[in-house]
Amino acid sequence: MRVPLSWLREYVDVAPDATPEDVLETLVSVGFEEEEIHGFEISGPVVVGQVLSFEEEPQSNGKTIRWCQVDVGLDNGGIRGIVCGASNFAVGDKIVATLPGSVLPGPFPIAARKTYGHVSDGMIASARELGLGDEHDGILVLASLDIDAPVGTDAIELLGLDDVAVEINVTPDRGYAFSIRGVAREYSHATGTDFRDPAEHEWADVEPGTGFPLAVDAQPLRENPAVQEFVVRIVRDVDPSRPTPPWMIARLSLAGIRSLGVLIDITNYVMLELGNPIHGYDLDKLSGGITVRRAQHGETMKTLDGQERTLHVEDLLITDDSGPIGLAGVMGGGTTEMGAETRNVLVEAAIFDPISIARSARRHKLPSEASKRFERGVDPLVPFVAARRVADLMVSLTGGRIDEVGGALFSDVSIDGIDLPAEFVPDLIGVDYTDEEIVGALETIGAEVTETAEGWQVIPPSWRPDLTDKWTLAEEVARIHGLDRIPSVLPTPPSGRGLTVLQQGRRRVANALAAAGLVETPAFPFTTEQQNHLHGSASGEHLPSIRMANPLDGQSPFLRRSLVPGLLQIAHRNIARGLTDLAIFETGLVFLPEAGVVYGTDEVPPLGVRPSDETLAALNASIPPQHRHVAALFTGNVSARQPGRDAEPAGLSDALDAVRVIAVAAGVEIDVAQGERAALHPGRTGVLSVGDTEVGYVGELHPNVSADADLPGRAVVLELDLDRILSLAGSRVVAESLSTYPAATQDVSLVVPATVTAGELRAALVEGAGELLESLRLVDDYRGPGVDDGQKSLTFALRFRADRTLTAAEATEAKLAGVAVATERFGATLRE
Repeated sequence: MRVPLSWLREYVDVAPDATPEDVLETLVSVGFEEEEIHGFEISGPVVVGQVLSFEEEPQSNGKTIRWCQVDVGLDNGGIRGIVCGASNFAVGDKIVATLPGSVLPGPFPIAARKTYGHVSDGMIASARELGLGDEHDGILVLASLDIDAPVGTDAIELLGLDDVAVEINVTPDRGYAFSIRGVAREYSHATGTDFRDPAEHEWADVEPGTGFPLAVDAQPLRENPAVQEFVVRIVRDVDPSRPTPPWMIARLSLAGIRSLGVLIDITNYVMLELGNPIHGYDLDKLSGGITVRRAQHGETMKTLDGQERTLHVEDLLITDDSGPIGLAGVMGGGTTEMGAETRNVLVEAAIFDPISIARSARRHKLPSEASKRFERGVDPLVPFVAARRVADLMVSLTGGRIDEVGGALFSDVSIDGIDLPAEFVPDLIGVDYTDEEIVGALETIGAEVTETAEGWQVIPPSWRPDLTDKWTLAEEVARIHGLDRIPSVLPTPPSGRGLTVLQQGRRRVANALAAAGLVETPAFPFTTEQQNHLHGSASGEHLPSIRMANPLDGQSPFLRRSLVPGLLQIAHRNIARGLTDLAIFETGLVFLPEAGVVYGTDEVPPLGVRPSDETLAALNASIPPQHRHVAALFTGNVSARQPGRDAEPAGLSDALDAVRVIAVAAGVEIDVAQGERAALHPGRTGVLSVGDTEVGYVGELHPNVSADADLPGRAVVLELDLDRILSLAGSRVVAESLSTYPAATQDVSLVVPATVTAGELRAALVEGAGELLESLRLVDDYRGPGVDDGQKSLTFALRFRADRTLTAAEATEAKLAGVAVATERFGATLRE
């Protein structure tokens, strides 16, 4: 909401020396957010001038310019020669002269310059050049604004161009602040100055008269009446050709609304002033009376923007005997639009159902200043005042007269009281407010406060529909007395609390992967059923998936069974933007429903009441099992090409390294064995296990899967059940102590059948070598000359250590014990 300061000063006392920054700081103290400061960005000398004479000079380009002699006053240099390309003025007209040294909006500095054979000592300005509108067909003649000021008068002050507006962000619950009235009231709360309410009038002053036929034929939505109030007044004999006064144009412009002619400007002005949207109809274009009703199926209407719109049966319409003439609270119709030929005006001020207005505005993609206010709630006591204010301005600015014929549909405004216990506000806010402070704050915002045995009964003001319970009242007390009074106190956590063992493990794994150079990329947990079948099972069989009742994306309505589809989408998005070398990971939940089990429930517990243990158990049972997984994807290069070194493409070894990182962070040992998976390359897939428990997989994506995901090259992935791994690790991860004794290292090369996996052979060596073996690592897999067909040679590096210095003989004995187990189990032989 943009608030011109001159307008604000009409209804609340603002210090004469207050800067826009001071006003914003004051409004921030009562809960608004400051945005920007807006002005006309114009500086003088800009003065009233009078055209004494001019000579028309045709140019070779077909244009005719006028060489003018303009009197700008003795204080401004007397008579000046100015070149002007417009022709809508005559000798004797008073205009706005911008003299050298002035700056117009843009910025557009003015200087004496030679043009068309003359030195133009300034410029004669148009309305658009001054920031007063879009009119640029000619210069601004002051007589067109009914202004007659002495030559040399400061035109900036005369036209209101010295005004400035402050912009604040208005939250959805404070719709009353979409008006000068509402902001002035809040400024009064913050400063303690008197507030002059522009809506305070006696009934006799605002009673609209009778005789104009009105009717409502609309079903309510959610038990809210479609129309709470509907007030009309008639103003006759208006002259729409009269100019909008410059002070009104300036205020509208600062508020972000352009001038559209005096009749429409008046309705917009009153909307900004009082917060009640107003609509004016050309009375002579109406057919009969007005009926407010819902649209009929297939009905259409043309709105003011010239669009023919197909209406929905929930749309609320303003109609006459000819059909729809307005989309209530959103936009008027083109058939009854006020224009240059309008002589009689029907003024409408109403209160419509916020839900209806919000739905219509979104349905037709027609957000407007009117719908923005109706959606948030309009003061139900304002329409009568607003209609009268519009009528009065049309009388004073267009020469019209108020007709005694009018009409109104309304009901008594009833606001329920709220019980506020005496100790509730101090206990909730944490400030020891006195009873006088609590009552004073509530009365300041306009509430009626009555003392009761337990505290008070509070009736909120009509313009605050957001005050619905004792919690919102407590917030108002805190806001009025200053949020800076609320102490900043950190709660003391009970001893022994903190992250759970699982939470600590998850963090260790995520931090370890990030430290290893991977980038965490969370994805949406939504996917397709096809992706769930492909990545959510080993063989690609149809496992059950959870379909959402109201998905964000209709093409991905299922909850994921795997993290890999999300990583594929993220990889595709990054590659499409030129980031081709990726090492990404995600830790997140997957949803693994059990076959034959129906999940979800229609029984929703009531608000404001803690559910019973039975209710919580039933809700938990309605949710499918959710496991936290960790997954990673590698594609492109792990190291870029450098001088003397080729690029190193990502491969299965990088994924296995990531598996080892996860294992160390989780405190487990993960084994890899040959496996199969539908989405992975045959022969390049590994099954990951902790002991005898399978916990995940690793492998290269099948080329067809990579192609379907639009990945240009090879990609390797891994996915592990993180919660299962951490549960297998136990409650604590204990760091191994560092030995001060030297290690003994030896290698062993064993020839085994090609069907024996490295993991199986490794396990046999570990079992046989015993406690002296500290680590064992595969360093070579050889198949070629010297090794029989169907055989392979696997070389392992072994490291032995004890609580003493080992001899070579002890290390060799342990190694050969491992070889003996491998020989017994697989027929392994030492390679010569």
